[in-house]
Amino acid sequence: MFDTYKNTRKLYIIYMDRKVIIIPTYNEKENIERIIRAVFALEGEYHILVIEDGSPDGTAAIVKRLQTEFPERLHMIERTGKLGLGTAYITGFKWAVEHGYDYIFEMDADFSHNPNDVPKLYQACKDGADLAIGSRYCNGISVINWPIGRVIMSYYASVYVRTVLGMEVYDTTAGFKCYTRKVLETLDLDKVQMKGYGFQIEMKYSTFKLGFKIKEVPIIFVDRTEGTSKMSSGIFGEAFWGVMKLKMRKIRPRQ
Repeated sequence: MFDTYKNTRKLYIIYMDRKVIIIPTYNEKENIERIIRAVFALEGEYHILVIEDGSPDGTAAIVKRLQTEFPERLHMIERTGKLGLGTAYITGFKWAVEHGYDYIFEMDADFSHNPNDVPKLYQACKDGADLAIGSRYCNGISVINWPIGRVIMSYYASVYVRTVLGMEVYDTTAGFKCYTRKVLETLDLDKVQMKGYGFQIEMKYSTFKLGFKIKEVPIIFVDRTEGTSKMSSGIFGEAFWGVMKLKMRKIRPRQ
């Protein structure tokens, strides 16, 4: 996107980075309008792509209503059925690259990721990172409203992943991230295998193995107060066993 302005001597052309935040949704009617408005209230022009998995609670209808208010900035892809977090983001990544975005974000709809932290991730990439991660664990443990058991499980899951994969990332399962376009153009997205939160590990590991620079940005993670968590024991199981398989795989760039 270009803006132009004139003074008495010169015509200036300013390139404005194109930024899109991908938000997967399933039954998020309590949160979706508030999170969209919070993002659009940020300085800098951020766009949103909602990946909507056929929510029976009417989430899609709310987004469609808001699209009439924000026709240039709010986009939605509707899918039939709950197809998983990983496939939602892969769909969004491909769409974002095809539509020429320079910085592509992952963010939850439930305010566990604070929209006010989005510019921090963007700035980390502007300062040289290829992937910026909103990290709960790079500066101690910064989690609010989680039961202690879940905190311990999540923290030591990241320790386990870091140890097995040799990846210097403290929050390996984090889902609040900003990618530069070149990362998503280089990764072979069709070869990503894990679907749930293991997907987050696989994407970070692939980015790491291909030599991109990763920067963790400390955030405070606050558990959702509205709606229902999508976390399950099966998601953790996939991540645990998937890490072992991931260690044995050869990560290659897209041909």
